[in-house]
Amino acid sequence: MKTRKLSLLMTLMLLMSMFIAACSGGNQDTSQSNENEGENEESQTEAQQEKSVPQVLNIIEGSEIPTMDSAMGTDAVSFQVMNEVFEGLYRLGPDNQPVEGVAINHDVSEDGLVYTFHLRDNAVWSNGTPVTAHDFVFSWQRAIDPNTTSEYGPYMMSGVIKNADKISAGEMQPSDLGVEAVDDTTLRVTLERPVPYFNTLMTFPTFLPQNEEFLTSQGDQYSLEVENLIYNGPFTLTEWKHEDGWVLKKNFSYWDAATVKLETINVKVVKDPATAVSLYETNQIDRVGLTAEFVDKYKTSPEFKSFGEPSLAYLKMNQKGHPALANVNIRRAISKAIDKQSLADVILNNGSIPAYWSIPKDFVTHPETGEDFRAKNGNFNEYNVEEAKALWAQGLSEIGTDSVTIELLGGDTETSIKIQEYIKNQLETNLAGLTVDLKNVPFEFRLDLDTNEDYQMQFAGWSPDYLDAMTFADMWVTDGGHNHMNYSNPRFDELINNAKTTLASDPVARFEAMQESERILLEEDAALAPLYQRGTSQLWRPYVKNVHIHSFGPDYSYKWASIEK
Repeated sequence: MKTRKLSLLMTLMLLMSMFIAACSGGNQDTSQSNENEGENEESQTEAQQEKSVPQVLNIIEGSEIPTMDSAMGTDAVSFQVMNEVFEGLYRLGPDNQPVEGVAINHDVSEDGLVYTFHLRDNAVWSNGTPVTAHDFVFSWQRAIDPNTTSEYGPYMMSGVIKNADKISAGEMQPSDLGVEAVDDTTLRVTLERPVPYFNTLMTFPTFLPQNEEFLTSQGDQYSLEVENLIYNGPFTLTEWKHEDGWVLKKNFSYWDAATVKLETINVKVVKDPATAVSLYETNQIDRVGLTAEFVDKYKTSPEFKSFGEPSLAYLKMNQKGHPALANVNIRRAISKAIDKQSLADVILNNGSIPAYWSIPKDFVTHPETGEDFRAKNGNFNEYNVEEAKALWAQGLSEIGTDSVTIELLGGDTETSIKIQEYIKNQLETNLAGLTVDLKNVPFEFRLDLDTNEDYQMQFAGWSPDYLDAMTFADMWVTDGGHNHMNYSNPRFDELINNAKTTLASDPVARFEAMQESERILLEEDAALAPLYQRGTSQLWRPYVKNVHIHSFGPDYSYKWASIEK
């Protein structure tokens, strides 16, 4: 997700809370390690505590919500809010596995191509309308319809759900999508091929339902304000002050409302890290992300938490955005000219590690050997100033110039500006004749510029949308929905296509095809300049319990959270 996890996806760019979706190493929550001690005694007083302690959570985000239309969402902030106010067939549970949502269970055909989901009959929208299989059919058909201009619809469905490719290409009608409402509580989905990660896909916001009657009644105002939305999740969006913050309230119409303990979640948009820490110190918020200058100060605090994530930050180089970036030696020089270790250790200082890859470490493993994805390929384009200078000189000679000015698009938060200034300094210091002009813009604006390919070089990132290497691997296929940097390599495309089709039933060959595609992307073509794999350092109030942190999809789940003082 852009970090977006577009894709997307950044938490670090946005006060550690929106880069892309997720924490490596699977399930984590905010409970203390000794939480189970005296469990029996605690259970006896839990009901009294919940009644006496206000169930109000106060948090911050680094950005405005770009959209509340699930067909149009591409970023971690939107997906996070959608995860709380809407519900799909399944949602991610405390252990990062799908748990019941609108669907109670499902059946799969012997060939793995047909999924039949059985929906509960007590799921309702906040206006009292039942949530039915028809709401899923309408939503998915709308997301794949080219007229909707959804990015994630084609990205998540193409090659997965039957006919999605042809529909997004305008060769078939949205009604031809392989999704059918057998009746109000039975949804049948037909796939193009067996998809190993399909269950986890069903937890992702693109596959949320939408109520056709309500959406149509709102016209072009749908999802723009709280009054233009209805909800079927644990919470409702009751207040939305654009660029300032929003308020979530418990949804008493939710089928599992008895599980939801939080009554209110107050979210304030704060872009400045010092302001954010000040809010935490003055007890105005319950969680804060720490940037480099605050980590050392607070790392011995009992409220300090740090963890790694399978989320990547990198430089996207638009090969049609600037003539120099079409040259492989120029791109390779840029990647090698940045000291990523110092970036991670000094500028970030939050548990992030230097990245020399396009698919993160500690995310997925080889289906036969159990080795990490990184075991075979290792590192690409490591920091080497002398090699960078030689490649740069060769590249300049090939394009017939001795100087280049490149604009670097990035975020406008204090953290992202520091990172972008560091990149500018590294490149201008190590590559003679290079000038880097910084263009720092709000996150939502950056997403628009990325989609329109209106940039030259961009500081961006991605968090995984589902638990499979493909969530990173297929981003860079020719004309792909998240490519947006005009990269194209037929062999890369072939490997990704094979991994999705002919190798779908051969886990080992499929896995190794994705490893080879990464080698082509970075070793042969230097299409990206990876920077770091994100780590997160935060302060959490000890009374905030059971906020579950996910390694893919939305960053957090608040359905099970509570305040226990």
